[in-house]
Amino acid sequence: MTESFDVLTMGRVGVDIYPASSGPLVDVETFHRFLGGSPTNVAVAAARLGRRSAVITRTGADPFGEFVHKALRAYGVEDRFVSSVANLATPVTFCEILSPDDFPLYFYRFPKAPDLEIFSEDLDFTAIRTARLFWATGTGLSAEPSRTATLAALGARARRHPTVLDLDYRALFWASEDDARAAVRQALPLVTVAVGNLGEVSVATATDTSEQAADRLLSFGPELAVVKLGPEGVLAKTRTTSVVVEPVQVQVVNGVGAGDGFGGALCHGLLEGWPLEHSIRYANAAGAIVASQLACSDAMPTDKEILEIMAGSLDG
Repeated sequence: MTESFDVLTMGRVGVDIYPASSGPLVDVETFHRFLGGSPTNVAVAAARLGRRSAVITRTGADPFGEFVHKALRAYGVEDRFVSSVANLATPVTFCEILSPDDFPLYFYRFPKAPDLEIFSEDLDFTAIRTARLFWATGTGLSAEPSRTATLAALGARARRHPTVLDLDYRALFWASEDDARAAVRQALPLVTVAVGNLGEVSVATATDTSEQAADRLLSFGPELAVVKLGPEGVLAKTRTTSVVVEPVQVQVVNGVGAGDGFGGALCHGLLEGWPLEHSIRYANAAGAIVASQLACSDAMPTDKEILEIMAGSLDG
């Protein structure tokens, strides 16, 4: 019998290569290597908060693929659903830190990322159905066979709450915004929670204002819409409740992984059954902690660290 996971994520994985100093990449001489990929980092963040987590993904059959397994185990994330693809390379992502609010990403996922070679017939649907929380991403919808597999996994949940879609839009992975919007709208009726920053939500809903975009997300089926507004905080809406949480003030070093720290902490709050505002404040604090550090996966905070920064924010 499969033991249930608290948090089971599915989709993107890779290796993040971050510069040891800020400035244009052409001038950087030293780099650090970290585990990467949004849903992978969410699983790591949840594990850091004591959740039994796992990720469904695929790597290349190469040393970086071996590193993914090693890193997952070190973080306490189950890697049994991580397999390799013989003829593709494990993706690598470079980050360029130009300023605290300007950190371009360069994705090396060609000719195709192995995490897009997830097939429906290889999925453990028992694990997916029984997980207390399941987390999928918009990137997983960007190509076949991953798109069909992602929709099949979401469908298998039968809208068990929480079933989360992280919109995770990266223009590089899509032919057009219209294609991304059409694919995401196939998935939204299958989930109970939709999460994204304002840009991602705007692509999904063809609406630019946060309130209208959140309402539009809810109209497609989710019970909860979470819109991350960067320096303006976070908006979270259900059909009966609306919460706006102000940002936590930190010295930003690298904002790339903040959303993944937010996601892992949101998973924790949803599973705890906390009131919506507390869950969002907790997740917002977790994201701020990650933004104040260089790494993504290595920076995922503990519950104690999150509560401390929340206390300081409220005192301030």
